Amino acid sequence: MATEIIMPTLGLTMTEGTVDTWLKNEGDYVEKGEAVCTISSEKLSQDVEAPEEGTLIKILVATGEVAPCKDAIGLIGEKGEEVSSEKEAEDEAQTEELAKEEISKEESLEKNESAKPKKEQEQRIFITPLARKIAKEREIDYSQIDGSGGNGRITRRDVEMFEPKEKSVTAASAMTAGAGLAGMRKTIAQRMMTSLQNTAQVTIQQKADVTQLMNFRKEIKENAGMPLTDGQMSITTLLSKATILALKETPKMNSLYYDEKLEEFDEVHLGMAVALDEGLIVPVVQNADKMTLTELGKTLNDRIEKTRQGTLESENYSGSTFTITNLGKGGAEYFTPILNAPETGILGVGSLLNELVLSETEQVVQKQKLPLSLTFDHQVIDGAPAADFLAKIISYLENPYSLIL
Repeated sequence: MATEIIMPTLGLTMTEGTVDTWLKNEGDYVEKGEAVCTISSEKLSQDVEAPEEGTLIKILVATGEVAPCKDAIGLIGEKGEEVSSEKEAEDEAQTEELAKEEISKEESLEKNESAKPKKEQEQRIFITPLARKIAKEREIDYSQIDGSGGNGRITRRDVEMFEPKEKSVTAASAMTAGAGLAGMRKTIAQRMMTSLQNTAQVTIQQKADVTQLMNFRKEIKENAGMPLTDGQMSITTLLSKATILALKETPKMNSLYYDEKLEEFDEVHLGMAVALDEGLIVPVVQNADKMTLTELGKTLNDRIEKTRQGTLESENYSGSTFTITNLGKGGAEYFTPILNAPETGILGVGSLLNELVLSETEQVVQKQKLPLSLTFDHQVIDGAPAADFLAKIISYLENPYSLIL
């Protein structure tokens, strides 16, 4: 009996995936655990492995096509075996049943309509019940559809194939997002457009005085009595710790908003954006709020390194509740990060700056400042509490001993 190759579910909100490339052809022998194709979703490309050894006897979802999560995309069995998946059989039976039902209803309606006065027939839009139901579900104005059935009646297929003649700029942008792109780049384009269109994004910016933080790092390193090689005193780790503590005090920022539902989390699953040649990847540190600085630094280093090497485990690609993205190495000061939807917030980190300021005694002193840009979904949280959240991060950075208490 053939074994199905299933489209995996890689994240909380993932509902479908795109088959980017089939690494094997129909008729090829595959070993259990061998990569047979790559799929893209949730900002990543992921290999799908063969669940059993055998022959790839059928590809159900071709390259470039989309399939719902947990649906079969291919079949593995014995060489020469001819089978179809249960889904194919169900779809064929359902299609045949719907076709019979549609024909029957069309014939019945045609008889009824032919008995009505000609004027009434001209004013009425002929549409089958099934087509009307589908149009209602998809919010389509079926008066714009030219029917292909008898007497110009609109059928199910007419509705499914309908393309509005006039589209708003937003709708057109959504449909064309990623056009001309492929693989991970196309997925990122689609997700970014979806994020911008489905959220009310606002960005606020402020600098943190990290002079004491830099002195704190130096002091700890000098007095630790051991080499600190796990990244526990890196700027990234310390900033992450400050963000985690602020998130624990601001549950609404540590949340996901999707399917018209808001889900707040007690645990902080921290995403850290990593730039690769092919696009931006967001590896996740689960339960980051339970970690010490050493554990957090070590885990962040591990996730980032594996992401760059392409060896990150699939479960660490998704599930974040808040994301940090850093453009400081490129010299950027402030920028406008786009939400990693369905998250409520994302923190952008700029380049560390040296600034001359007047002290309380009116002496010119040098301070080290870190520009921070917080983008948040105004649907979920208002500007004042969002500004308070950013102020909490800055407070932790400016009072570094609070990070280890």
